[in-house]
Amino acid sequence: MTRSALEAILVVVPVHDEEALLPRCLNALSDAIAVVRSTVIDAPAITVKLVLDACTDASAAIASASEFSVIVADVNNVGEARACGVALGLQELGDVDPAALWISNTDGDSSVPANWLCEQIEIARRGADVMIGTVRPDFTDLNEAQRDAWTRTHVPGEANGHVHGANLGFRASRYLQAGGYPRLPEHEDVQLVAALRSLPGIIEEATDACCVLTSGRAVGRTPGGYARYLSDDLIASAG
Repeated sequence: MTRSALEAILVVVPVHDEEALLPRCLNALSDAIAVVRSTVIDAPAITVKLVLDACTDASAAIASASEFSVIVADVNNVGEARACGVALGLQELGDVDPAALWISNTDGDSSVPANWLCEQIEIARRGADVMIGTVRPDFTDLNEAQRDAWTRTHVPGEANGHVHGANLGFRASRYLQAGGYPRLPEHEDVQLVAALRSLPGIIEEATDACCVLTSGRAVGRTPGGYARYLSDDLIASAG
Protein backbone atom coordinates (compact mmCIF):
# COMPACT_ATOMS: atom_id res chain seq x y z
CA MET A 1 0.00 0.00 0.00
CA THR A 2 1.59 3.26 -1.13
CA ARG A 3 1.25 6.43 0.92
CA SER A 4 -0.80 8.07 -1.84
CA ALA A 5 -3.31 5.20 -2.16
CA LEU A 6 -6.94 6.22 -1.68
CA GLU A 7 -9.80 3.73 -1.82
CA ALA A 8 -12.56 5.44 0.16
CA ILE A 9 -13.65 8.66 1.82
CA LEU A 10 -15.68 8.86 5.02
CA VAL A 11 -17.45 12.19 5.57
CA VAL A 12 -18.56 12.88 9.15
CA VAL A 13 -20.99 15.70 9.96
CA PRO A 14 -22.12 16.40 13.55
CA VAL A 15 -25.53 18.07 13.72
CA HIS A 16 -26.99 19.84 16.76
CA ASP A 17 -30.26 21.72 16.19
CA GLU A 18 -29.44 22.95 12.70
CA GLU A 19 -32.84 22.79 11.00
CA ALA A 20 -32.35 26.20 9.37
CA LEU A 21 -28.93 25.48 7.87
CA LEU A 22 -28.88 21.71 7.47
CA PRO A 23 -30.64 21.61 4.06
CA ARG A 24 -27.97 23.90 2.62
CA CYS A 25 -25.27 21.69 4.16
CA LEU A 26 -26.71 18.49 2.69
CA ASN A 27 -27.28 19.98 -0.76
CA ALA A 28 -23.69 21.20 -0.84
CA LEU A 29 -22.38 17.76 0.14
CA SER A 30 -24.47 16.14 -2.60
CA ASP A 31 -23.03 18.58 -5.13
CA ALA A 32 -19.46 17.90 -4.00
CA ILE A 33 -19.99 14.15 -4.30
CA ALA A 34 -21.51 14.54 -7.75
CA VAL A 35 -18.45 16.49 -8.92
CA VAL A 36 -16.15 13.70 -7.72
CA ARG A 37 -18.17 11.04 -9.50
CA SER A 38 -18.25 13.00 -12.75
CA THR A 39 -14.66 14.28 -12.88
CA VAL A 40 -12.25 12.17 -10.80
CA ILE A 41 -10.52 9.23 -12.43
CA ASP A 42 -10.66 6.12 -10.22
CA ALA A 43 -12.87 8.00 -7.79
CA PRO A 44 -12.88 6.57 -4.27
CA ALA A 45 -16.11 5.33 -2.72
CA ILE A 46 -17.75 8.00 -0.55
CA THR A 47 -19.72 7.36 2.65
CA VAL A 48 -21.43 10.15 4.61
CA LYS A 49 -22.40 9.86 8.27
CA LEU A 50 -24.71 12.49 9.76
CA VAL A 51 -24.39 12.40 13.56
CA LEU A 52 -27.49 13.84 15.24
CA ASP A 53 -26.41 15.06 18.65
CA ALA A 54 -29.14 15.97 21.17
CA CYS A 55 -31.35 17.53 18.50
CA THR A 56 -34.67 18.97 19.65
CA ASP A 57 -35.71 20.60 16.37
CA ALA A 58 -36.48 19.23 12.89
CA SER A 59 -32.87 18.28 12.15
CA ALA A 60 -33.60 14.56 12.50
CA ALA A 61 -36.44 14.68 9.99
CA ILE A 62 -34.33 16.65 7.52
CA ALA A 63 -31.38 14.29 7.88
CA SER A 64 -33.55 11.18 7.58
CA ALA A 65 -35.02 12.46 4.33
CA SER A 66 -31.55 12.82 2.80
CA GLU A 67 -29.52 10.27 0.88
CA PHE A 68 -27.03 9.95 3.74
CA SER A 69 -26.66 7.59 6.68
CA VAL A 70 -27.94 8.95 10.02
CA ILE A 71 -26.55 8.20 13.49
CA VAL A 72 -28.29 9.32 16.68
CA ALA A 73 -25.74 10.11 19.37
CA ASP A 74 -27.55 12.30 21.94
CA VAL A 75 -24.35 13.02 23.86
CA ASN A 76 -24.42 16.84 23.69
CA ASN A 77 -20.68 16.78 23.06
CA VAL A 78 -19.27 17.57 19.64
CA GLY A 79 -16.01 15.70 20.22
CA GLU A 80 -17.84 12.54 21.18
CA ALA A 81 -20.30 13.00 18.31
CA ARG A 82 -17.46 13.25 15.79
CA ALA A 83 -15.71 10.26 17.36
CA CYS A 84 -18.93 8.24 17.19
CA GLY A 85 -19.40 9.03 13.49
CA VAL A 86 -15.84 8.08 12.69
CA ALA A 87 -16.00 4.86 14.72
CA LEU A 88 -19.17 3.62 13.05
CA GLY A 89 -17.86 4.64 9.64
CA LEU A 90 -14.62 2.74 10.21
CA GLN A 91 -16.60 -0.28 11.31
CA GLU A 92 -18.71 -0.17 8.15
CA LEU A 93 -15.60 0.27 6.00
CA GLY A 94 -13.65 -2.41 7.81
CA ASP A 95 -12.44 -3.98 4.57
CA VAL A 96 -10.59 -0.80 3.58
CA ASP A 97 -6.99 -0.37 4.71
CA PRO A 98 -7.00 2.67 7.08
CA ALA A 99 -3.99 4.02 5.18
CA ALA A 100 -6.17 4.21 2.07
CA LEU A 101 -9.19 5.74 3.84
CA TRP A 102 -9.56 9.51 4.09
CA ILE A 103 -11.84 11.11 6.71
CA SER A 104 -13.39 14.44 5.72
CA ASN A 105 -15.02 16.61 8.37
CA THR A 106 -17.52 19.45 8.25
CA ASP A 107 -20.44 20.73 10.35
CA GLY A 108 -24.21 20.85 10.05
CA ASP A 109 -24.18 24.66 9.91
CA SER A 110 -21.63 24.74 7.08
CA SER A 111 -21.73 24.56 3.31
CA VAL A 112 -18.81 22.97 1.47
CA PRO A 113 -17.80 24.16 -2.02
CA ALA A 114 -18.30 21.92 -5.05
CA ASN A 115 -14.56 21.16 -5.22
CA TRP A 116 -14.29 20.26 -1.52
CA LEU A 117 -13.81 16.52 -1.92
CA CYS A 118 -11.87 16.81 -5.17
CA GLU A 119 -9.25 18.97 -3.45
CA GLN A 120 -8.93 16.52 -0.59
CA ILE A 121 -8.55 13.62 -3.00
CA GLU A 122 -5.67 15.45 -4.70
CA ILE A 123 -4.06 16.27 -1.35
CA ALA A 124 -4.37 12.66 -0.17
CA ARG A 125 -2.98 11.34 -3.44
CA ARG A 126 0.02 13.63 -3.06
CA GLY A 127 0.77 11.69 0.13
CA ALA A 128 -0.49 14.08 2.77
CA ASP A 129 -1.79 12.79 6.08
CA VAL A 130 -3.71 15.90 7.15
CA MET A 131 -5.51 18.73 5.35
CA ILE A 132 -6.13 21.97 7.25
CA GLY A 133 -8.77 23.91 5.34
CA THR A 134 -10.09 27.43 5.75
CA VAL A 135 -13.59 28.66 6.56
CA ARG A 136 -15.37 31.96 6.10
CA PRO A 137 -18.50 33.19 7.86
CA ASP A 138 -21.71 33.96 6.06
CA PHE A 139 -21.40 37.73 5.67
CA THR A 140 -25.16 38.15 5.91
CA ASP A 141 -24.83 37.14 9.58
CA LEU A 142 -22.18 39.76 10.38
CA ASN A 143 -22.43 43.43 11.20
CA GLU A 144 -20.44 46.05 9.29
CA ALA A 145 -17.56 46.12 11.80
CA GLN A 146 -17.20 42.35 11.67
CA ARG A 147 -17.25 42.29 7.86
CA ASP A 148 -14.60 45.01 7.72
CA ALA A 149 -12.41 43.21 10.26
CA TRP A 150 -12.72 39.93 8.40
CA THR A 151 -11.72 41.55 5.11
CA ARG A 152 -8.67 43.21 6.68
CA THR A 153 -7.40 40.06 8.43
CA HIS A 154 -7.96 37.41 5.75
CA VAL A 155 -6.17 37.23 2.40
CA PRO A 156 -8.14 35.33 -0.29
CA GLY A 157 -6.24 32.28 -1.48
CA GLU A 158 -3.93 32.24 1.54
CA ALA A 159 -4.17 29.40 4.04
CA ASN A 160 -3.95 30.79 7.55
CA GLY A 161 -3.28 27.46 9.28
CA HIS A 162 -6.16 27.82 11.75
CA VAL A 163 -7.85 24.52 12.57
CA HIS A 164 -11.58 24.22 11.92
CA GLY A 165 -13.63 21.06 12.28
CA ALA A 166 -15.84 22.42 9.50
CA ASN A 167 -13.00 21.94 7.00
CA LEU A 168 -10.60 19.24 8.10
CA GLY A 169 -9.37 16.01 6.55
CA PHE A 170 -6.96 13.26 7.55
CA ARG A 171 -5.91 9.71 6.79
CA ALA A 172 -7.71 7.14 8.95
CA SER A 173 -4.49 5.34 9.85
CA ARG A 174 -3.05 8.54 11.30
CA TYR A 175 -6.30 9.31 13.11
CA LEU A 176 -6.11 5.96 14.86
CA GLN A 177 -2.44 6.47 15.75
CA ALA A 178 -3.32 9.86 17.28
CA GLY A 179 -5.99 8.33 19.49
CA GLY A 180 -9.01 9.79 17.70
CA TYR A 181 -11.17 12.75 18.58
CA PRO A 182 -11.04 13.64 22.28
CA ARG A 183 -14.44 13.67 23.99
CA LEU A 184 -14.49 17.44 24.44
CA PRO A 185 -17.46 19.83 24.14
CA GLU A 186 -15.30 22.23 22.09
CA HIS A 187 -11.82 22.51 20.55
CA GLU A 188 -11.80 18.78 19.87
CA ASP A 189 -10.57 19.57 16.35
CA VAL A 190 -7.62 21.61 17.61
CA GLN A 191 -6.65 18.92 20.13
CA LEU A 192 -6.82 16.17 17.50
CA VAL A 193 -4.64 18.11 15.08
CA ALA A 194 -2.11 18.72 17.87
CA ALA A 195 -1.98 14.96 18.43
CA LEU A 196 -1.64 14.32 14.69
CA ARG A 197 1.20 16.82 14.43
CA SER A 198 3.07 14.99 17.19
CA LEU A 199 3.22 11.77 15.16
CA PRO A 200 6.54 10.98 13.49
CA GLY A 201 6.69 11.61 9.76
CA ILE A 202 3.33 13.37 9.58
CA ILE A 203 2.73 15.32 6.37
CA GLU A 204 0.33 18.25 6.63
CA GLU A 205 -1.04 20.51 3.91
CA ALA A 206 -2.89 23.75 4.60
CA THR A 207 -5.08 25.10 1.82
CA ASP A 208 -7.58 27.82 0.97
CA ALA A 209 -8.55 26.09 -2.28
CA CYS A 210 -11.75 24.62 -0.82
CA CYS A 211 -12.89 27.23 1.70
CA VAL A 212 -16.08 26.26 3.56
CA LEU A 213 -18.93 28.69 4.23
CA THR A 214 -20.05 28.51 7.84
CA SER A 215 -22.55 30.25 10.08
CA GLY A 216 -21.69 33.70 11.32
CA ARG A 217 -24.31 33.63 14.05
CA ALA A 218 -23.77 35.71 17.16
CA VAL A 219 -24.61 32.94 19.64
CA GLY A 220 -22.78 29.67 19.12
CA ARG A 221 -23.43 26.11 20.17
CA THR A 222 -20.48 26.22 22.61
CA PRO A 223 -19.08 29.14 24.69
CA GLY A 224 -15.64 29.16 23.10
CA GLY A 225 -16.51 28.29 19.52
CA TYR A 226 -16.48 30.18 16.24
CA ALA A 227 -19.25 32.55 17.31
CA ARG A 228 -17.09 33.79 20.16
CA TYR A 229 -14.22 34.38 17.76
CA LEU A 230 -16.47 36.46 15.50
CA SER A 231 -17.95 38.47 18.36
CA ASP A 232 -14.85 38.96 20.55
CA ASP A 233 -11.56 38.10 18.89
CA LEU A 234 -12.01 39.08 15.25
CA ILE A 235 -12.25 42.84 15.69
CA ALA A 236 -9.46 42.82 18.29
CA SER A 237 -7.15 40.95 15.89
CA ALA A 238 -7.88 43.52 13.17
CA GLY A 239 -6.54 46.23 15.44
